[in-house]
Amino acid sequence: MEPTERPRAVWASLGLACLFEAMTVLATQDEDVRAVSPWQDDPYDAMVSLAQFAVPMLAAVIALRLLAWRAPGGPDRVRQTVRAAGAMTALVGLTLAFEWAAVGTVRPAWGTWVLIAGLAVNSVFTVVVAGMLARCRGTRGRWRHDWLGDVLVVAQRIPVLRRWATPGAADLVRRHAMTVFVLAAALAAAGIVGALAIGERWTDPWLVAWALVIEFTSNLAFCVISNAVAGFIARPERTPARRAAEASVVAGCGAVQVAMAFREALWPGPLTSVADLSALTLGAGAAATAVTGALLMTRGRSWQR
Repeated sequence: MEPTERPRAVWASLGLACLFEAMTVLATQDEDVRAVSPWQDDPYDAMVSLAQFAVPMLAAVIALRLLAWRAPGGPDRVRQTVRAAGAMTALVGLTLAFEWAAVGTVRPAWGTWVLIAGLAVNSVFTVVVAGMLARCRGTRGRWRHDWLGDVLVVAQRIPVLRRWATPGAADLVRRHAMTVFVLAAALAAAGIVGALAIGERWTDPWLVAWALVIEFTSNLAFCVISNAVAGFIARPERTPARRAAEASVVAGCGAVQVAMAFREALWPGPLTSVADLSALTLGAGAAATAVTGALLMTRGRSWQR
């Protein structure tokens, strides 16, 4: 495949993302449809909620990169875009697996069968796209170009952004990539939780604060992991201690999400307060961060001997 050729598998993955998002929004936002949805409750809904926002974000950046497809760095662009499409498809597949698991826990009603039919169509399409992406795997090696470079190419075409889209600005972002991830995660969390608080008419500030932390940890883990997979920002070499610290934080963010999804099974007795929710979810995150950090530090010391 030539570097200037846009892989058909990438276009197919974008079609899958559109189909999945349409079905997911219908099943989560329409009250009548949600009432008969087998995956309306956790732990299944936790995965659906994550994918509902993560999949369109990945699809958007993949679609935008197609605008700079003929810019320098073609081999890296093909490999990175295929990897991003693969990550998006894997996220869709994992969500569909959760939804199939949820189907086995309920007695389907008439409306539920419609959702199951859509789930089946989504599943078949996902398998087809995954097979197409598997055949697009390229050579391995360190990337010399990243998505941020393509952002400069596209931004240079827009007069308002041209003065800000400079190589110096891109290098600044690369040097402070973790700060960028934290800010992006915080802004997204504020928007999502703000809309949820207004829609649900929350009045407890502690509930809002806890929800912000939960959403922030989800977004931060998504940013760091997806960047490691697809190379959105080519980060400079970091010290072993820095890499261990970041890995520990991501592990803690993941533990928060797992505890949130399986909170009813993990907590002894009913969860009746924000304090209980915070103790379970944030406690799990803190423990996972500490354990992961200790293990990585111990392994690092053993390698240095």
